[in-house]
Amino acid sequence: MENENVKNTKNSDSPETKPAEEGKKKSGYNKKLKELFTTALYFIGVLLVTWLLITFVIQRTVVEQTSMETTLQSGDSLLVDKISYRFTDPKRFEIVIFPYKLAEKKTFYIKRVIGLPGETVRIDYDGNIYINDELLEEDYGRETIQPNSIWSAKMSEGVKLADDEYFVLGDNRNNSVDSRFDNVGPVKRDDIIGRAILRIWPLNKFGKIKKAGAE
Repeated sequence: MENENVKNTKNSDSPETKPAEEGKKKSGYNKKLKELFTTALYFIGVLLVTWLLITFVIQRTVVEQTSMETTLQSGDSLLVDKISYRFTDPKRFEIVIFPYKLAEKKTFYIKRVIGLPGETVRIDYDGNIYINDELLEEDYGRETIQPNSIWSAKMSEGVKLADDEYFVLGDNRNNSVDSRFDNVGPVKRDDIIGRAILRIWPLNKFGKIKKAGAE
């Protein structure tokens, strides 16, 4: 009997228990691997959604100059709607973003739409803006356009916009490089990236970007 008890004790520690232990270890390893895989998929999904949002829907931009004062100040952080113009065209007085192609590094301009495709834009020497020879009623300009800011005689004669061109001005009319200048000129429809819709910084100015009613 004593020998039988010893034998039974030895059987409880026999190698027959090892497969069960190895199975538990393997199961735990598979569980951790599954968790890592799920976490990796989650982060990949977040990055993909973020990329899609930034590329096609909305992005943040920071104003770096004074050409849009007093509406926008240098340092203002804005959200730009990039998807609306895939379905509709820019409207008068909307603030749009487009690339400045002559810059050595990637540079974007932010200006207000004044003239629409097919229109003729004219600025007289008193600083009045005319669309198809009708005085434009607007109050965005920081001050009256000075004669030396009209830039060229062609502005007093009128600029005819093509079917895919927009005439843009900075609100700080006497300190803005915009469609009055040959190095910018009328902006092509395909070059307009989006419209500024919301100021998110500074917080005390948080809110929608000022725009006139659509025509």
